[in-house]
Amino acid sequence: MDSQTPREKLENWLRYYDDLNLGAFYTDRRTMGKRTIKPKPISAPAALLEMQPAMTTVPAKAARPAAALPIVNAASLLDVIDRVENDTLERICDDLGECTRCRLHKQRNKIVFGAGNRRAELVFVGEGPGHDEDLQGLPFVGRAGKLLTQMIEAMGLQRDQVYICNVVKCRPPENRKPEEDEVATCSPYLYRQLDAIAPKAIVCLGATAAQALLKTSDPISRFRGEWFDYRNTKLLATYHPAYLLRNPAAKSEVWKDLQKVMAHLGLKAKKVSK
Repeated sequence: MDSQTPREKLENWLRYYDDLNLGAFYTDRRTMGKRTIKPKPISAPAALLEMQPAMTTVPAKAARPAAALPIVNAASLLDVIDRVENDTLERICDDLGECTRCRLHKQRNKIVFGAGNRRAELVFVGEGPGHDEDLQGLPFVGRAGKLLTQMIEAMGLQRDQVYICNVVKCRPPENRKPEEDEVATCSPYLYRQLDAIAPKAIVCLGATAAQALLKTSDPISRFRGEWFDYRNTKLLATYHPAYLLRNPAAKSEVWKDLQKVMAHLGLKAKKVSK
């Protein structure tokens, strides 16, 4: 009986790839609904987080030439290597600890793990903490957060009924976009959060969150407002509240997206008193 864990098997495969001097891999093209999302290139260090070989036994180096390497499937890795039996948000937070795994820790004030109902049917995933979030240690508490709260209430919910988190848990300097290695380092904790909560719907706020979870470099305009299957739940991407603050005209498009989420969850819009 094979006593190796899935992670050990994957690490052995990566060492095999390195022995063959392969610098990059490509995930398979995956069809989601009626859209085909083109996968992005994945470098060897990030492969451990994003790919799983189809084979489970590492061959001898001379047994398989580079051209005969096994197919690497991005979708299957997430179902095998990042799932932790009986996982909880408390355990994930403890595992994260006072994280120093990437450069983002150097300038942060507080880690922003996430907040809300640990059994929420709806989870919102953003890009990363901003200035206010970094000071308070809570997600979406600045101007964009206030708008998100209004969006949640318009859906007929209260903020404490949903769960809110980000792809990266530390604020990027000057609120820049998180870099690929930072996303790759932090993403496993996000995957575990989503698995532990097991929501009925996930709403990605902005391109960074959508690209991180869907494993694509396609612009959000290509798939915004469409449903995707993600780890036994449904995922939909829409614009980030910060984008709406800069482009108020896009609010109507986001409301259409949220109405799809409401229909999926059986929610009714909040009545506005005259």
